[in-house]
Amino acid sequence: MRAARLIRMALLIQSNPGLTAAALARELEVSERTVIRDAQALQEAGIPVRSERGRVGGYFLAPGYRTRLTTLHPTEAETLFLSGLPSALRDLGLSDAADTARLKLTATLLPSVREAAQSSVRRFHLDAPAWFREASTPELLPELARAVWGDRTVELSYARPGRDGSGPSTVSRVVEPYGLVLKAGTWYVVARVPGEREEPEEPDGGWRTYRVDRVTALAPAPGAQEPFARDAAFDLAAHWRARSAAFARALLRTTVTVRLTGSGLRRLPAVVDGAAVEEALASASAPDAGGLTTLELPAESEDVAFDELARLGADVEVLAPASLRARFGQRAAALAALYGADPQPADGAGGEGGAGHR
Repeated sequence: MRAARLIRMALLIQSNPGLTAAALARELEVSERTVIRDAQALQEAGIPVRSERGRVGGYFLAPGYRTRLTTLHPTEAETLFLSGLPSALRDLGLSDAADTARLKLTATLLPSVREAAQSSVRRFHLDAPAWFREASTPELLPELARAVWGDRTVELSYARPGRDGSGPSTVSRVVEPYGLVLKAGTWYVVARVPGEREEPEEPDGGWRTYRVDRVTALAPAPGAQEPFARDAAFDLAAHWRARSAAFARALLRTTVTVRLTGSGLRRLPAVVDGAAVEEALASASAPDAGGLTTLELPAESEDVAFDELARLGADVEVLAPASLRARFGQRAAALAALYGADPQPADGAGGEGGAGHR
Protein backbone atom coordinates (compact mmCIF):
# COMPACT_ATOMS: atom_id res chain seq x y z
CA MET A 1 0.00 0.00 0.00
CA ARG A 2 1.28 3.44 -0.90
CA ALA A 3 0.33 5.01 2.44
CA ALA A 4 2.47 2.48 4.35
CA ARG A 5 5.34 3.04 1.92
CA LEU A 6 5.16 6.83 2.40
CA ILE A 7 5.29 6.41 6.18
CA ARG A 8 8.24 4.08 5.91
CA MET A 9 10.04 6.47 3.56
CA ALA A 10 9.59 9.39 5.98
CA LEU A 11 10.92 7.28 8.87
CA LEU A 12 13.89 6.11 6.79
CA ILE A 13 14.84 9.69 5.95
CA GLN A 14 14.42 10.73 9.58
CA SER A 15 16.61 7.85 10.81
CA ASN A 16 19.22 8.08 8.04
CA PRO A 17 19.51 11.66 6.73
CA GLY A 18 21.15 11.86 3.32
CA LEU A 19 19.79 8.63 1.84
CA THR A 20 19.91 8.86 -1.95
CA ALA A 21 17.04 8.03 -4.28
CA ALA A 22 18.86 4.82 -5.24
CA ALA A 23 19.27 3.78 -1.59
CA LEU A 24 15.62 4.52 -0.81
CA ALA A 25 14.55 2.61 -3.90
CA ARG A 26 16.44 -0.46 -2.69
CA GLU A 27 14.97 -0.23 0.82
CA LEU A 28 11.42 0.29 -0.43
CA GLU A 29 11.76 -2.11 -3.39
CA VAL A 30 10.52 0.46 -5.91
CA SER A 31 12.05 2.46 -8.75
CA GLU A 32 13.92 5.73 -8.27
CA ARG A 33 11.15 7.45 -10.24
CA THR A 34 8.65 6.23 -7.64
CA VAL A 35 10.88 7.57 -4.84
CA ILE A 36 10.88 11.02 -6.47
CA ARG A 37 7.07 10.97 -6.79
CA ASP A 38 6.69 9.81 -3.18
CA ALA A 39 8.96 12.63 -1.97
CA GLN A 40 6.69 15.12 -3.72
CA ALA A 41 3.64 13.46 -2.11
CA LEU A 42 5.22 13.82 1.35
CA GLN A 43 5.90 17.49 0.71
CA GLU A 44 2.28 18.01 -0.33
CA ALA A 45 1.20 16.29 2.91
CA GLY A 46 3.16 18.86 4.95
CA ILE A 47 6.29 16.81 5.70
CA PRO A 48 9.28 19.03 4.83
CA VAL A 49 11.30 16.60 2.75
CA ARG A 50 14.09 18.24 0.75
CA SER A 51 16.66 16.85 -1.65
CA GLU A 52 20.22 18.04 -2.06
CA ARG A 53 22.48 17.38 -5.03
CA GLY A 54 26.17 16.65 -5.01
CA ARG A 55 28.55 14.10 -3.57
CA VAL A 56 27.09 14.37 -0.06
CA GLY A 57 23.55 14.98 -1.25
CA GLY A 58 20.41 12.98 -0.68
CA TYR A 59 17.06 13.35 1.04
CA PHE A 60 16.71 15.22 4.35
CA LEU A 61 13.98 16.52 6.63
CA ALA A 62 14.04 20.18 7.58
CA PRO A 63 16.35 20.86 10.57
CA GLY A 64 14.62 20.14 13.87
CA TYR A 65 11.63 18.43 12.26
CA ARG A 66 10.61 14.97 13.44
CA THR A 67 7.67 12.98 12.18
CA ARG A 68 4.90 11.86 14.50
CA LEU A 69 4.39 8.62 12.61
CA THR A 70 5.97 6.42 15.28
CA THR A 71 2.76 5.08 16.87
CA LEU A 72 2.71 1.29 16.55
CA HIS A 73 -0.08 -0.49 14.71
CA PRO A 74 -1.28 -3.68 16.50
CA THR A 75 0.19 -5.87 13.75
CA GLU A 76 3.54 -4.07 14.06
CA ALA A 77 3.54 -4.64 17.81
CA GLU A 78 2.80 -8.34 17.30
CA THR A 79 5.71 -8.61 14.88
CA LEU A 80 8.06 -6.71 17.19
CA PHE A 81 7.37 -9.04 20.11
CA LEU A 82 8.13 -12.02 17.85
CA SER A 83 11.38 -10.59 16.51
CA GLY A 84 13.71 -12.15 19.10
CA LEU A 85 14.45 -15.82 19.71
CA PRO A 86 14.29 -16.45 23.48
CA SER A 87 16.98 -19.14 23.31
CA ALA A 88 19.27 -16.92 21.23
CA LEU A 89 18.92 -14.00 23.63
CA ARG A 90 19.67 -16.32 26.54
CA ASP A 91 22.78 -17.69 24.80
CA LEU A 92 24.03 -14.15 24.17
CA GLY A 93 23.46 -13.15 27.79
CA LEU A 94 20.78 -10.64 26.76
CA SER A 95 17.60 -12.24 28.12
CA ASP A 96 17.35 -9.88 31.12
CA ALA A 97 17.91 -6.82 28.93
CA ALA A 98 15.31 -8.07 26.45
CA ASP A 99 12.76 -8.66 29.22
CA THR A 100 13.33 -5.13 30.55
CA ALA A 101 13.02 -3.65 27.06
CA ARG A 102 9.73 -5.48 26.47
CA LEU A 103 8.37 -4.23 29.79
CA LYS A 104 9.32 -0.65 28.95
CA LEU A 105 7.79 -0.93 25.48
CA THR A 106 4.62 -2.53 26.83
CA ALA A 107 4.20 0.31 29.32
CA THR A 108 4.20 2.88 26.50
CA LEU A 109 1.66 1.10 24.28
CA LEU A 110 -2.02 1.94 24.04
CA PRO A 111 -4.21 -0.74 25.71
CA SER A 112 -5.42 -2.12 22.38
CA VAL A 113 -1.88 -2.41 21.01
CA ARG A 114 -0.59 -3.83 24.30
CA GLU A 115 -3.12 -6.65 24.08
CA ALA A 116 -2.03 -7.42 20.50
CA ALA A 117 1.61 -7.70 21.57
CA GLN A 118 0.80 -10.00 24.50
CA SER A 119 -1.46 -12.07 22.24
CA SER A 120 1.40 -12.84 19.87
CA VAL A 121 3.57 -14.16 22.73
CA ARG A 122 0.76 -16.50 23.80
CA ARG A 123 0.30 -17.84 20.27
CA PHE A 124 3.83 -18.22 18.89
CA HIS A 125 7.07 -19.62 20.23
CA LEU A 126 10.24 -19.79 18.12
CA ASP A 127 12.50 -22.77 18.90
CA ALA A 128 15.75 -22.58 16.90
CA PRO A 129 17.63 -25.82 17.73
CA ALA A 130 17.03 -28.89 15.59
CA TRP A 131 15.50 -32.12 16.89
CA PHE A 132 17.57 -34.96 18.33
CA ARG A 133 20.50 -32.87 19.44
CA GLU A 134 21.59 -31.62 22.83
CA ALA A 135 21.20 -27.86 22.94
CA SER A 136 24.22 -26.21 24.55
CA THR A 137 25.55 -22.68 24.75
CA PRO A 138 29.19 -22.21 23.68
CA GLU A 139 31.13 -21.00 26.72
CA LEU A 140 32.74 -18.06 24.90
CA LEU A 141 29.61 -16.90 23.04
CA PRO A 142 28.69 -13.99 25.39
CA GLU A 143 32.27 -12.68 25.33
CA LEU A 144 32.38 -12.98 21.54
CA ALA A 145 29.04 -11.19 21.31
CA ARG A 146 30.48 -8.27 23.30
CA ALA A 147 33.37 -8.08 20.83
CA VAL A 148 30.87 -8.00 17.95
CA TRP A 149 28.87 -5.21 19.62
CA GLY A 150 32.00 -3.18 20.32
CA ASP A 151 33.75 -3.76 16.97
CA ARG A 152 36.73 -5.10 18.87
CA THR A 153 39.52 -6.96 17.07
CA VAL A 154 40.22 -10.24 18.85
CA GLU A 155 42.63 -13.14 18.72
CA LEU A 156 40.82 -16.45 18.81
CA SER A 157 42.02 -20.03 19.02
CA TYR A 158 40.00 -22.48 16.98
CA ALA A 159 39.87 -26.29 16.98
CA ARG A 160 40.05 -27.13 13.28
CA PRO A 161 38.57 -30.60 12.51
CA GLY A 162 41.09 -33.18 11.37
CA ARG A 163 41.03 -34.91 8.00
CA ASP A 164 41.45 -38.56 7.05
CA GLY A 165 40.85 -39.71 10.61
CA SER A 166 43.37 -37.39 12.24
CA GLY A 167 42.49 -35.44 15.35
CA PRO A 168 41.63 -31.74 15.44
CA SER A 169 44.40 -29.12 15.37
CA THR A 170 44.33 -25.75 17.13
CA VAL A 171 44.99 -22.61 15.11
CA SER A 172 45.11 -18.98 16.26
CA ARG A 173 44.06 -16.01 14.18
CA VAL A 174 43.48 -12.28 14.67
CA VAL A 175 40.07 -11.35 13.28
CA GLU A 176 37.50 -8.55 13.19
CA PRO A 177 34.21 -10.17 14.30
CA TYR A 178 31.41 -8.69 12.19
CA GLY A 179 28.40 -10.75 13.20
CA LEU A 180 26.92 -13.85 14.80
CA VAL A 181 24.55 -16.27 13.05
CA LEU A 182 22.37 -18.95 14.65
CA LYS A 183 21.82 -21.79 12.14
CA ALA A 184 19.76 -24.83 13.19
CA GLY A 185 20.85 -24.45 16.81
CA THR A 186 24.54 -23.88 16.03
CA TRP A 187 26.23 -20.49 16.45
CA TYR A 188 28.70 -19.17 13.87
CA VAL A 189 30.80 -16.01 13.87
CA VAL A 190 31.45 -14.21 10.58
CA ALA A 191 34.80 -12.42 10.78
CA ARG A 192 37.36 -10.69 8.62
CA VAL A 193 41.12 -11.16 8.76
CA PRO A 194 42.53 -7.59 8.74
CA GLY A 195 45.73 -8.37 6.82
CA GLU A 196 43.88 -10.17 4.03
CA ARG A 197 41.40 -7.44 3.10
CA GLU A 198 43.28 -6.18 0.07
CA GLU A 199 45.45 -9.18 -0.78
CA PRO A 200 45.02 -10.15 -4.48
CA GLU A 201 45.34 -13.85 -3.62
CA GLU A 202 42.38 -13.50 -1.24
CA PRO A 203 39.44 -12.99 -3.62
CA ASP A 204 37.01 -13.40 -0.71
CA GLY A 205 38.40 -10.30 0.99
CA GLY A 206 39.63 -12.21 4.02
CA TRP A 207 36.17 -13.26 5.21
CA ARG A 208 36.01 -16.35 7.46
CA THR A 209 33.25 -18.26 9.22
CA TYR A 210 33.90 -20.18 12.45
CA ARG A 211 31.70 -22.40 14.58
CA VAL A 212 31.60 -20.74 17.98
CA ASP A 213 31.57 -24.06 19.86
CA ARG A 214 35.02 -24.75 18.34
CA VAL A 215 36.51 -21.49 19.62
CA THR A 216 38.69 -22.57 22.53
CA ALA A 217 40.18 -19.23 23.60
CA LEU A 218 39.44 -15.55 23.03
CA ALA A 219 41.42 -12.44 23.93
CA PRO A 220 41.80 -8.83 22.75
CA ALA A 221 44.14 -8.63 19.78
CA PRO A 222 47.65 -7.44 20.76
CA GLY A 223 48.01 -3.72 20.19
CA ALA A 224 44.35 -3.19 19.21
CA GLN A 225 43.28 -0.27 21.40
CA GLU A 226 40.52 1.19 19.23
CA PRO A 227 37.47 -0.40 17.56
CA PHE A 228 38.10 -1.59 14.02
CA ALA A 229 36.63 0.40 11.10
CA ARG A 230 33.56 -1.60 10.14
CA ASP A 231 32.77 -1.83 6.42
CA ALA A 232 29.50 0.13 6.17
CA ALA A 233 28.50 -1.79 3.04
CA PHE A 234 28.66 -5.18 4.76
CA ASP A 235 25.27 -6.95 4.91
CA LEU A 236 25.41 -9.91 7.30
CA ALA A 237 22.23 -11.59 6.01
CA ALA A 238 23.24 -11.27 2.35
CA HIS A 239 26.78 -12.47 3.12
CA TRP A 240 25.46 -15.53 4.95
CA ARG A 241 23.04 -16.43 2.14
CA ALA A 242 25.78 -16.19 -0.49
CA ARG A 243 28.34 -18.16 1.52
CA SER A 244 25.79 -20.83 2.50
CA ALA A 245 24.84 -21.38 -1.13
CA ALA A 246 28.48 -21.52 -2.21
CA PHE A 247 29.32 -23.95 0.60
CA ALA A 248 26.41 -26.25 -0.28
CA ARG A 249 27.43 -26.25 -3.94
CA ALA A 250 31.11 -26.89 -3.16
CA LEU A 251 30.17 -30.11 -1.37
CA LEU A 252 28.69 -31.57 -4.57
CA ARG A 253 31.83 -33.12 -6.05
CA THR A 254 30.39 -35.96 -8.15
CA THR A 255 27.50 -36.53 -10.55
CA VAL A 256 25.02 -39.41 -10.67
CA THR A 257 22.81 -40.20 -13.67
CA VAL A 258 19.36 -41.38 -12.55
CA ARG A 259 15.99 -42.22 -14.07
CA LEU A 260 12.96 -41.32 -11.97
CA THR A 261 9.27 -42.10 -12.01
CA GLY A 262 6.84 -39.23 -11.56
CA SER A 263 6.54 -40.09 -7.89
CA GLY A 264 10.32 -40.22 -7.51
CA LEU A 265 10.69 -36.83 -9.15
CA ARG A 266 8.17 -35.31 -6.73
CA ARG A 267 9.87 -36.91 -3.73
CA LEU A 268 13.42 -36.05 -4.80
CA PRO A 269 13.56 -32.66 -2.96
CA ALA A 270 12.68 -34.45 0.28
CA VAL A 271 15.74 -36.73 0.18
CA VAL A 272 18.43 -34.77 -1.71
CA ASP A 273 20.08 -31.40 -1.03
CA GLY A 274 18.12 -28.47 -2.47
CA ALA A 275 21.07 -27.06 -4.43
CA ALA A 276 21.59 -30.44 -6.12
CA VAL A 277 17.90 -30.76 -7.03
CA GLU A 278 17.76 -27.24 -8.42
CA GLU A 279 20.77 -27.82 -10.66
CA ALA A 280 19.55 -31.25 -11.79
CA LEU A 281 16.06 -30.06 -12.70
CA ALA A 282 17.46 -27.12 -14.67
CA SER A 283 19.07 -29.54 -17.14
CA ALA A 284 16.59 -32.42 -16.96
CA SER A 285 15.12 -33.91 -20.11
CA ALA A 286 11.40 -34.14 -20.75
CA PRO A 287 9.74 -37.35 -19.50
CA ASP A 288 9.88 -40.24 -21.97
CA ALA A 289 6.89 -42.18 -23.27
CA GLY A 290 6.75 -44.17 -20.04
CA GLY A 291 6.72 -41.04 -17.88
CA LEU A 292 10.32 -41.52 -16.71
CA THR A 293 12.69 -38.54 -16.35
CA THR A 294 16.46 -38.88 -16.75
CA LEU A 295 18.68 -36.27 -15.11
CA GLU A 296 22.23 -35.60 -13.96
CA LEU A 297 22.17 -35.24 -10.18
CA PRO A 298 25.11 -33.58 -8.34
CA ALA A 299 26.07 -35.39 -5.14
CA GLU A 300 28.58 -35.07 -2.37
CA SER A 301 29.90 -38.60 -2.92
CA GLU A 302 28.74 -42.03 -4.05
CA ASP A 303 28.22 -43.04 -0.42
CA VAL A 304 25.95 -40.07 0.23
CA ALA A 305 24.09 -40.61 -3.05
CA PHE A 306 23.52 -44.27 -2.15
CA ASP A 307 22.08 -43.42 1.27
CA GLU A 308 19.83 -40.66 -0.10
CA LEU A 309 18.54 -42.32 -3.27
CA ALA A 310 17.87 -45.64 -1.48
CA ARG A 311 15.00 -43.85 0.27
CA LEU A 312 13.21 -43.56 -3.09
CA GLY A 313 13.02 -47.34 -3.50
CA ALA A 314 11.83 -48.52 -6.91
CA ASP A 315 11.01 -44.94 -7.98
CA VAL A 316 14.66 -44.36 -8.96
CA GLU A 317 17.08 -46.28 -11.17
CA VAL A 318 20.76 -45.37 -11.10
CA LEU A 319 22.27 -45.49 -14.58
CA ALA A 320 25.79 -44.24 -13.79
CA PRO A 321 28.39 -44.49 -12.42
CA ALA A 322 28.60 -48.25 -12.84
CA SER A 323 30.00 -48.76 -9.33
CA LEU A 324 26.95 -47.09 -7.75
CA ARG A 325 24.55 -49.00 -9.98
CA ALA A 326 26.24 -52.23 -8.88
CA ARG A 327 25.72 -51.30 -5.21
CA PHE A 328 22.00 -50.80 -5.82
CA GLY A 329 21.90 -54.14 -7.65
CA GLN A 330 23.47 -55.85 -4.65
CA ARG A 331 21.01 -54.15 -2.31
CA ALA A 332 18.08 -55.19 -4.51
CA ALA A 333 19.29 -58.80 -4.64
CA ALA A 334 19.70 -58.90 -0.87
CA LEU A 335 16.19 -57.52 -0.33
CA ALA A 336 14.73 -59.95 -2.86
CA ALA A 337 16.40 -62.88 -1.07
CA LEU A 338 15.18 -61.62 2.30
CA TYR A 339 11.58 -60.99 1.30
CA GLY A 340 11.26 -63.81 -1.22
CA ALA A 341 11.45 -66.50 1.45
CA ASP A 342 8.79 -67.27 4.04
CA PRO A 343 9.56 -65.63 7.36
CA GLN A 344 11.09 -67.99 9.91
CA PRO A 345 9.35 -68.20 13.31
CA ALA A 346 11.19 -66.75 16.26
CA ASP A 347 12.63 -69.12 18.85
CA GLY A 348 9.83 -70.52 20.98
CA ALA A 349 7.06 -69.45 18.63
CA GLY A 350 5.09 -72.22 16.93
CA GLY A 351 6.32 -75.83 16.88
CA GLU A 352 5.82 -78.28 19.73
CA GLY A 353 5.04 -76.60 22.98
CA GLY A 354 4.72 -73.26 21.18
CA ALA A 355 1.88 -70.78 21.37
CA GLY A 356 -1.38 -72.12 19.92
CA HIS A 357 -0.31 -75.80 20.32
CA ARG A 358 -2.12 -78.15 22.59
